[in-house]
Amino acid sequence: MALNRIKIAKDKATLVKLLIASDNSATNCFNTYADLIVFAAALGAKRKKRVPLKEISKGDPDPIPQEHFISKGYEFIIKLIAISESHDKEILDNSEDCDNERINIFEEYANGGLEVLQEELRGSVDHLERVLLFLSFEKNQPLKTEFDLSRFI
Repeated sequence: MALNRIKIAKDKATLVKLLIASDNSATNCFNTYADLIVFAAALGAKRKKRVPLKEISKGDPDPIPQEHFISKGYEFIIKLIAISESHDKEILDNSEDCDNERINIFEEYANGGLEVLQEELRGSVDHLERVLLFLSFEKNQPLKTEFDLSRFI
């Protein structure tokens, strides 16, 4: 089974490039595209903001090989978000259809999370400081619902 590539919406490409490590410390929030996309997907899932990708970025950034996520140990997060959304343990199967569905869910939550970041960072100069303030605020917000994995055992 060939591994997928994680796609990024074209309308979020500029934001994604802006938040990746560079010489400019004001935008040095994430070291890799994979780090940012996992963060965005987790944020999207927390906020229950799942947004389909309309047009895919085909330039900088290109779709990210799934191997980058696997090598960083992020495959678990992709699976956790998928099972949380689908409420079906079958989504964890090693079939190509299940892998495609997991990736689709992950991409859509990442896109939703990027929309949240886009709104939070609007007008900011120091993106790192704004992300840290945003995270500090998020940390103090109570979870609206609890997800119990024991029902899948």
